[in-house]
Amino acid sequence: MQKQSIIKGFSKLSREEKIRLVIERRNLGEQFEADLNRYLHPQQQSLFNDISENTVSNYYLPFSLAPNFLINDKLYILPMVIEESSVVAAASKAAAFWANNGGFKTRVINTLKNGQIFFKWDGNLKDLEAKKVKLVTLLLEVTKEATSNMRARGGGIVGFEFKTIDDMEHTHQLLVKFKTANSMGANFINTCLEQMSTPLVDFINNDNELNQQGKAEHVMSILSNYTPECVVECKVSCPIEALLPYSGTFSPKEFAHRFKTAVDIATNDPYRAVTHNKGIFNGIDALILATGNDFRAVEAGAQAYASRSGQYRSLTSIELTDNEFIYTLKLPLAIGTVGGLTNIHPMVKSAMELLGKPSAEELMQIVASAGMANNYSAISALVTTGIQKGHMQLHLTNILTSLDATEKEKAKAMIQFANQAVSYSAVQSFLKACRN
Repeated sequence: MQKQSIIKGFSKLSREEKIRLVIERRNLGEQFEADLNRYLHPQQQSLFNDISENTVSNYYLPFSLAPNFLINDKLYILPMVIEESSVVAAASKAAAFWANNGGFKTRVINTLKNGQIFFKWDGNLKDLEAKKVKLVTLLLEVTKEATSNMRARGGGIVGFEFKTIDDMEHTHQLLVKFKTANSMGANFINTCLEQMSTPLVDFINNDNELNQQGKAEHVMSILSNYTPECVVECKVSCPIEALLPYSGTFSPKEFAHRFKTAVDIATNDPYRAVTHNKGIFNGIDALILATGNDFRAVEAGAQAYASRSGQYRSLTSIELTDNEFIYTLKLPLAIGTVGGLTNIHPMVKSAMELLGKPSAEELMQIVASAGMANNYSAISALVTTGIQKGHMQLHLTNILTSLDATEKEKAKAMIQFANQAVSYSAVQSFLKACRN
């Protein structure tokens, strides 16, 4: 096999040149270029080209709606961007149920976000701590201009803490705490950190007492996506007897105890906890994508939060009394409603309009409710009929499309599989019989 040379200057090529080069390199057919051309946007393509690097087409996902979310006595219709229809269906079903049973009760516990300046220094951190007031005054001064607009909106730098990195001798951090108003704040935080990094090490190196213990050296400065103090809580509760629509062949009390057992398993078994929490993020990620927020950052921070005890656990907790079912979700959500894609992506603007142009704190509560709805539906199915019945019924359309079913065949299949287990092979056999 002939070794191919490294591609150089790819970003400088035109869109057509990029596509042609890729087709030649990977021996692709002309259909590859036709598919890319099919999904170009006739009006907005220049905007999408600017959002990412080396853009040659667009990758579309459905923009779906989940109605009937009653959150703190206010009714919402949620935008959800996701490829799995069962997620939207599950969210909508749970939302309607809880709307008739008090709705989602949410509150923001705190909105602090973190940035880190890492530095090496052989000295005693307690000696630096003793000069903290003077240092903080300096760092606030050097970031005064960068923080002016944020401070005017009620945000800014709100705290400093020195820490030594465990198991790394002479490696420390200055943990800086921020409030970023309605923005997610990544660029703001990183700008402030970089402006503070040189003054920090200069402060140590120019101090007659501190510099005798060694020279300080800046390592790196970056925001942290772990935000255990930027936390939202979502709670649902109702009389146990009201759970009848979800209890299947069980009594409401039996269903409630089975539900609790499932949550307790997720609290104590990491293998189950991961999938349990994934069900929460089915709803959260769909809404995060729809509102132009960073789902990778949200996922990373929340997964770390789930491990804060030293073992990965459920993000939800449950309490049963003799008559009451109380289910709670608590997790960090560092998100925003201004900046980034929220200012430029047309569908993000539509999503924000649909939600009533929420503040960042309101959006945190809406997103948490979406996560709660999907998790509640998933656990309810698991402890009654099982997860596959509803999931595969909704997946039937995708299977039929992949098998090139006609509209007439799809209609027949919907009737055939209304009360029959759905699988790829079963649908394939059904279509074969139809066509014969």
